[in-house]
Amino acid sequence: MSTSTPARLDGGAGLEQLTDHLWEAVLEGDEYAATELILHAVDEGLDAESVLLDVIATVQGKVGAEWAANRISVAQEHAATAINERAVAALTLHPAARTAPTRGRVTVACVDGEWHALPARLLAEVLKLRGWQVDYLGAQVPAPHLMSHLHRTRADAVALSGSIATRLPTAHAAITACQTVGVPVLVGGAAFGPDGRYAELLGADAWAPDARAAADILARGPLTRPRPDHQQVHDLPHLVDQEYTLVSRNSASLVRSVFTGLEDAFPAMRTYGDMQRERTAEDLAHIVEFLAVALYLGDEGLFARFLTWTAEVLVARGVPAQSLPPALHLLATELKDFPRASRIIEHGTQALTTGHLSTGNPA
Repeated sequence: MSTSTPARLDGGAGLEQLTDHLWEAVLEGDEYAATELILHAVDEGLDAESVLLDVIATVQGKVGAEWAANRISVAQEHAATAINERAVAALTLHPAARTAPTRGRVTVACVDGEWHALPARLLAEVLKLRGWQVDYLGAQVPAPHLMSHLHRTRADAVALSGSIATRLPTAHAAITACQTVGVPVLVGGAAFGPDGRYAELLGADAWAPDARAAADILARGPLTRPRPDHQQVHDLPHLVDQEYTLVSRNSASLVRSVFTGLEDAFPAMRTYGDMQRERTAEDLAHIVEFLAVALYLGDEGLFARFLTWTAEVLVARGVPAQSLPPALHLLATELKDFPRASRIIEHGTQALTTGHLSTGNPA
């Protein structure tokens, strides 16, 4: 792909054209072409925020969709993400993207265990463009480190990003910790649900569906600071039954038991090679993880959406989704004395067998 003479960009058609060209560049692994496209677009007068959110973010969304459909490999997905991150970094150095801070201070971080950092980075750069002083802490920020930072900087708000629903218990702890020291929390990302239902459940002060909406919320005025005695101890009363704790603590043994039984319940597995067996064990671990978070949130639908999404991913890779119901039956047998877990597994199995396939992210 050559960008020695990039095409002129005009309005909406220019954004679409730029998005197409950037997709071609990241798909080819051409970092130089990608950054040149982005910088040229800003030189041509395209708004930097629009480049970040309407071009780079759109391409990154396509990267995830193409991986799920098995049209690009894991390696290509990683390379494309890295190139998009480099494109963001290049844009931030452009003079047109430099804005002096005129507003308050915001800390942007990913939930501990969350390694999808690009959404948080995009938000951080948008907030900088809008005049905020931003402390971007990146991926996988442990709550104690986040607290230490807040004590030192006295931020006006924390923007917490999460893409994977299994990190929501950790997100809950981080939200509560931030509020305990009087800092309000704005959350976003696929993990919190398409309508923000988990943000409200976990007590976040605000939720935004995307970076632009998050910046708009902060622009409307400061989030109310929580009282120093703020607590959320009783927010999730269903956890009293200890099912979440027991499933989480015994996840490894549950995976081993189901994996062993699956060879008899799903005879095709006996022909699997080492790599296929390893992938099966990973899939089972994810199933148990999502069951645990569904128990934590008290939401049967989350587990069902994960299962139907997993079935779509398996089918796209030529793996029979018929292996899932036997695995779920074995898991239900292991957890027969856990009423909530049993109901969640039953609901998920019904979603699979009735063909209610998901669209998009399982969170």
